[in-house]
Amino acid sequence: MATSTAIPDEIEQFTRLAEKWWDTDGEFRPLHQLNPTRLGYIRDRVSGHFGRDPLGDKPLKGLKVIDVGCGGGLLCEPMCRLGAQVTGIDAGEETVVAARRPAEVPGRASGFRQGRPAGRRHERQRYDGVLNMEVVEHVAERGLFLETSAKLLKPGGAMVLSTLNRTLKSLALAKIGAEYVLRWVPAGTHDWRMFVRPSELARDLEPHGMTVEDLSGMSYNPVNGKWLLSRDLDVNYLMFATKAGT
Repeated sequence: MATSTAIPDEIEQFTRLAEKWWDTDGEFRPLHQLNPTRLGYIRDRVSGHFGRDPLGDKPLKGLKVIDVGCGGGLLCEPMCRLGAQVTGIDAGEETVVAARRPAEVPGRASGFRQGRPAGRRHERQRYDGVLNMEVVEHVAERGLFLETSAKLLKPGGAMVLSTLNRTLKSLALAKIGAEYVLRWVPAGTHDWRMFVRPSELARDLEPHGMTVEDLSGMSYNPVNGKWLLSRDLDVNYLMFATKAGT
């Protein structure tokens, strides 16, 4: 079995764009637009799982969360504002440097490290929550990646994932449309063959004590330029899974 889930070309691709993570009109604009929807889903599902009021003040206070493949830390910062103690890890050194910059502002308590979940396999630290957002479609040995991610969770912990479904619709919209027609993201950002069906993701998680509790789609409204949760899983979707134990 492979001992690393990282793909060097994928790391290099995002490393080249490291300086642009916080440019809301740049190459990562789609992620900035997705962020409110992703964040709301994480807040609501994780709060509900741990018996918190999602609309209360700092509903994730005291929960330890790790964002695997955190990129420039676009989710880490708002997660901290919700009260979570957040650690972000990413395989790209320059990407981690970019993530640390806004975290240097007083009151923002994210911690960032270069690394991979497999590299943390033997560490004693375990987390209440693991985020795998827009990352599983960029790794080799997806099963190993999810195994090592699940091992980072405490018993009774929760994992939130988001990725792209492997359908003809996603080929047309998320690959050809987004990269070559609308130019939302740089050409070559995605390999459609690495998109993941929900059933495949659930199957890879199940051997590691994980149970899928929810699947929700994310759909783009071209009229107002916003993303909304939906029942359409054909392109972008979110998954919430919990780990057995207390």
